[in-house]
Order: sequence, then structure tokens, then C-alpha cells
Amino acid sequence: MKKFIQRVIAALMMIVLMVWLSGCTKEGSVEKAGKKADKTIEKAGEQIEKAGDKIRDAVKDARK
Repeated sequence: MKKFIQRVIAALMMIVLMVWLSGCTKEGSVEKAGKKADKTIEKAGEQIEKAGDKIRDAVKDARK
């Protein structure tokens, strides 16, 4: 009887683990929004860097 209970508990733990892991692999709306925000921030950073380069070049040209 004790072994039966241990096997049932082990089986239930495996089921819970499988359900939990399958839930982790799905991408929800929050994760999608986070990825979009990351991409937007990265693109904005690139644009700011380009603008900084243009300003630096303009300052160099103005000094000449």
C-alpha cells in the first residue's frame, strides 16, 4: 500500500511538472509586448546614436 501511494504521488508530481513546463514555453501577450518595447527602445537608441554622430560631424565642420 505504501508503494502504491508513493507511485501515485510521483505520478501527480510528474503531471504537475509537465503542465508547469508547457506553460512556460508559451509566449503570452505580456512577453510579446515586452519584446516589442525592447525592439522599439533599441531602434530609438540607434537613431539617437546616429543623431549624435551627425552633431559631432557638424561641430567638426563648424570648427574648420
